[in-house]
Order: sequence, then structure tokens, then C-alpha cells
Amino acid sequence: MGSISSFAVDIDGTLTENGGGRLYIPAMEALRYLERLGYNIIYVTGRSSIEAYVLAVFIGTTKIAVGENGGAVTTAPQEHVLLASKKKCLSGYEVLKKNIDGVKIKPVFERMTEVVLFRTFDIEQGRKILKENNLDLSINDSKYAFHINEKGIDKAIGLKVALKMLKAHAAQTVAIGDSETDIPMFDICGYSVALNHAPENVKSRANHVVRGTEGIGVVDAIDFVAFNYMGLRSKNDISSLSE
Repeated sequence: MGSISSFAVDIDGTLTENGGGRLYIPAMEALRYLERLGYNIIYVTGRSSIEAYVLAVFIGTTKIAVGENGGAVTTAPQEHVLLASKKKCLSGYEVLKKNIDGVKIKPVFERMTEVVLFRTFDIEQGRKILKENNLDLSINDSKYAFHINEKGIDKAIGLKVALKMLKAHAAQTVAIGDSETDIPMFDICGYSVALNHAPENVKSRANHVVRGTEGIGVVDAIDFVAFNYMGLRSKNDISSLSE
């Protein structure tokens, strides 16, 4: 991998300690240090891009966010780039609801390009039904919800848009995540790190797997990349350089 310019970081299960959304404070501190050193920090999440943008504001990192598994990129409170159609996803929801018991919309922050469902049905059955009805949609599992997205939309698509806005490149980006929805960005980034609790198929697609799980795994990932690719020699180097 060449020089690093950016870090693409998943939120739930990666930056958070649990599914309830509690952020791991040392991970936020580490990301803020990287921002101060001049690196782009981009949150790439299944949550709404507005949630991720607000997170960037309060942590003090790069004011851009990719949400809805790549369907939306937010650059300001009222400025969004939408890469997919929510209307199409709603049509898929209606088909699933008619054919499978237990299909329910999950109460989440408003989405602009996707539909979010409770994980209360067989996802493979859902995928089969969408295919049988010739709907150009996919169902993705973020481990916290099922997401109906337009086919072709994934975290890599949204991340590419964000990187272009920042005049940065995927080859110089480190991706950090823990679920199947992170695999697309693993595939396009110059380096990728999976957290230890990630499923085996996710770990196998990452360049490196850290020992840490939710939250602390981000700190482990940053430490590993800093020591091996950024010329930093001790665990205090990131913070000391930012002072």
C-alpha cells in the first residue's frame, strides 16, 4: 500500500461497543487525532448519512458521511447526494410483506434511499422473493437490521463519491469494519482491517484482523496501521504528534 490519506470507518459494531449505539470513547479520540494529523475520516454506515454526519460534527472529524449502505452521502445538514431510489425499495417492502410473515419496518432515523426492516424473517427467502418478482433490489444484513437497497448500491459506491469530493483515492484509504456490508469497501480500499468478532467470510476478505472487538478494535486497527504503514513507532505517537 502506498501513502495513506483516508480512513473509512463503519459505525455499528465497529465504532460502537454494542448494538445500542454506545460509542467507544478511546476510538473517537484516536480518530480525532488522525484528523488533526491531516487524514480524512469518513464514516460509512448502514445508519442514515445524517446520523453519521452529526457524529463527525461532534467527534471533530471530516464533515462528510456515507450512509444507507452507500445510498446517500451527506456533506452538510441540508446537502445530500442520493444514489438510489427509496420508492423502488418501498415497492420491494410491499412485496415481502405480502409473502412473508413478520416483515416489519424498523423505527430508525428517516432514510432517503432505502428501507430498514427488523431481522425477523429468513433473509434468503426474502432475496428469493425479490428475484422471483424481477425487482432490481437486494437485502443486506448489517447485523442490526435488514436493509432493502437498489442492486448495485453498496458501501463502496458511496465511499467512492465521498473520496472524489475530498480529492482522495481508494488506493490510499484504510477501511475498518465488522460485517458483510463492509466487504465492498474492503475490496476497493488499499488496506482493510476486520474486527475480531466479524464473521469468518468478512475476516477472509480483510487484509488484517485485529484482536479487539466492538470499539476497542478500532483502536487496535489504527495502532496496527500506524506502526506498520505510517512510520509511527509507539502507541503514544499519534497523540503526541497532534499536540
